[in-house]
Amino acid sequence: MATVNVNRSVTDIFYRYKMPRLQAKVEGKGNGIKTVLVNMAEVARAIGRPATYPTKYFGCELGAQTLFDHKNERFVVNGSHDVNKLQDLLDGFIRKFVLCPECDNPETNLTVSAKNQTISQSCKACGFHGLLKVNHKVNTFIVKNPPSLNPAAQGSSLTEGKRAKKQKQKNDNSDGSISNNSLANNSGGESDGGNGTNQASQTEAEISAAIPEKNIKEDDEGWSVDVSKEAIRARLQDLTDGAKGMTISDDYDKTEKERIDIFYELVKQKRDNKQLDDLVTHKELFIEAERLDIVSKAPLVLAELLFTENIIKDVNRNRILLLRFTFNNPKAQRYLIGGVEQTVELHTSTLMAKVAGIFKTLYDIDVLDEAVILQWAQKVSKRHVPKKIATEIHEKVMPFVLWLKNAEEESESSDNDNKNEDEVVDEDEDEDDSDVEEKNNEEDEIDIDGI
Repeated sequence: MATVNVNRSVTDIFYRYKMPRLQAKVEGKGNGIKTVLVNMAEVARAIGRPATYPTKYFGCELGAQTLFDHKNERFVVNGSHDVNKLQDLLDGFIRKFVLCPECDNPETNLTVSAKNQTISQSCKACGFHGLLKVNHKVNTFIVKNPPSLNPAAQGSSLTEGKRAKKQKQKNDNSDGSISNNSLANNSGGESDGGNGTNQASQTEAEISAAIPEKNIKEDDEGWSVDVSKEAIRARLQDLTDGAKGMTISDDYDKTEKERIDIFYELVKQKRDNKQLDDLVTHKELFIEAERLDIVSKAPLVLAELLFTENIIKDVNRNRILLLRFTFNNPKAQRYLIGGVEQTVELHTSTLMAKVAGIFKTLYDIDVLDEAVILQWAQKVSKRHVPKKIATEIHEKVMPFVLWLKNAEEESESSDNDNKNEDEVVDEDEDEDDSDVEEKNNEEDEIDIDGI
């Protein structure tokens, strides 16, 4: 079986940490089509994580349901998915949940605190220990299914455990009879007639575990925990930024619009308090966007709150904050362009004539990548503004887009010339070609400084 480096960004062939290359097989057809992760159990053992974690990660990233069969080591993601794409997603999982944030070593362990609803990460190689710095939907699954849990006890989805409990309760209480747990308690430890397991001993152990905590609170009120809203808010204030980002809250159950509104209010508060020039605030906003799972859409909120009719000055003033969200994130850059379009719509008379200059500024300060601008220019979209406004914006930006394309073509031409510089060319013929090229350049040349 072919193997690859656990950290595929390491190209050293002698890298000691290897894992099998992921294998997948598409089964079924129509609505029943699914992708079976053939060797997920072996891959999971190689990276030191339960196989359910990367499988659930695939489901979250692809928006698909997942199924686990631990007995037969069968792990399934609904839908048809390319194995190369799944391998790339696995790299993302490893980067987020396996590699040490300090030394990039995969010899790490995850520890779940059920009481605090947090995940800690420790590294055997460098000794690092701290809260997991990544916030993802899988975090909720990990908290509910810690690594120490028997894999067979983990459900195929976050709701399966609840369904199983409800079904068990329904079976226990059928025909109006007393539940098995109650029967076991009242029978002095007799076995459950249904399946022969001793429910009384399990219940007794649970009660015994609960009694000491109760006694402590009764004997010494100083040990009790204040659970009032004010006390909880005060404890949250004491948390580090990393801990705040990892705390599992009810916000996960809210709609995307509600989560965006939460982020909107936070940015608005920081703006009104004139805190947006502080790098600590930038980090706090990014952590909050990660916690709310809206990093890609956050630039749309930033544009709404930060951009005015003096948008070029606004962009330069908030460059660092914008870069934190858009750097190496094409999706976030597309949403930022949507925010620019909305700002232009609000101040059409002032900004429509300057829209090419706005794009050039965003490009010059590295907030927008060339590839994203060229892709955006290919199609007029009415997602953020009416089609009439979007069409006019595209027309105004076209000179800058043409300049980008010409610059790209000249770069490719220069590369080709460098490759062929050892070839022998007739001097007169070369001069004629250069004259023709010079004339063509004069015809196509765009005054980018005049935009």
